[in-house]
Amino acid sequence: MLDRLTAAIDRHCAGPSSETRIPRLTLVSVDEPVEHADLLYEPMICFVTDGAKRTTSGDLCEVAHAGDLLLTTIDLPMAVALEKTPYRSAVMRLDSRALAALLVELDGTGPAAPPSAAATAVGQVSAEMTPELVDAVTRWVELLDSPEDIGPLAPRIESEIHYRLLRGSLGPLLRQWSLAGSTASRVREVARWIRERYAEPLSIDAIATAAHMSPAGLHRHFKATTGMSPLKYQKHLRLQEARRRLATGDATAAQIAQAVGYVSATQFSREYRSAYGLPPGQDAARLRARPAPVRTPTDGRV
Repeated sequence: MLDRLTAAIDRHCAGPSSETRIPRLTLVSVDEPVEHADLLYEPMICFVTDGAKRTTSGDLCEVAHAGDLLLTTIDLPMAVALEKTPYRSAVMRLDSRALAALLVELDGTGPAAPPSAAATAVGQVSAEMTPELVDAVTRWVELLDSPEDIGPLAPRIESEIHYRLLRGSLGPLLRQWSLAGSTASRVREVARWIRERYAEPLSIDAIATAAHMSPAGLHRHFKATTGMSPLKYQKHLRLQEARRRLATGDATAAQIAQAVGYVSATQFSREYRSAYGLPPGQDAARLRARPAPVRTPTDGRV
């Protein structure tokens, strides 16, 4: 079954990564090893059909092999590496409204046991795909063979994929993710809030107020979900954006440091070197000399 899905990806992935005519679907196809990348993922699922990928966020690390899915439930700054190539995956961007609507329709037919705290406090997790899920994802991607069928059938098959996910081992996590007011959704919302204000001076008290949590509760839930504290999360966002600007723009390191929220260029240079192993200027020259990275949905790649 994986061979059939891999073949469908190969038929419709024009380059290392291709957006498709199917809403929320991106295909990834990489044949040669590539340098690891420092990226920002939004909520999405990678259905891996060939090769293997490692993702690291703070203290969290997951490896997804062929036949696995990798679920990301929150905006996460990631270190991403392909551990085995060729690598193929179909990537679905998550739609919380569609999941919530399906939960209403299911009306309690999903797993009855409430999810444990450990099950809900996670920003990325890998799991083995069931045969039924592989079949649904394959039929979703194969709609690209008959574009006239995409409009009528893609939403229905996407709903079936959601159903298979909700009935599987990750169902409790996805239920918490999609329910407004749950701890998982509040952490997701505050992560997005920090992302939108990453260049501003933020305090843990201000972030806790935005999250409607106590500072201690916010720190505990946020670190369990993302692998880092809220302020370290903000620093990762600043450094990722600075690195992107250094690689693609003509501004100086000092100008970029100020643009991403650093008051001290010296502190920026020190933290940048600690994160990436080189001073900003040297790293920028190296980045500009290497091949363009593989892109997947949103800001993420591979």
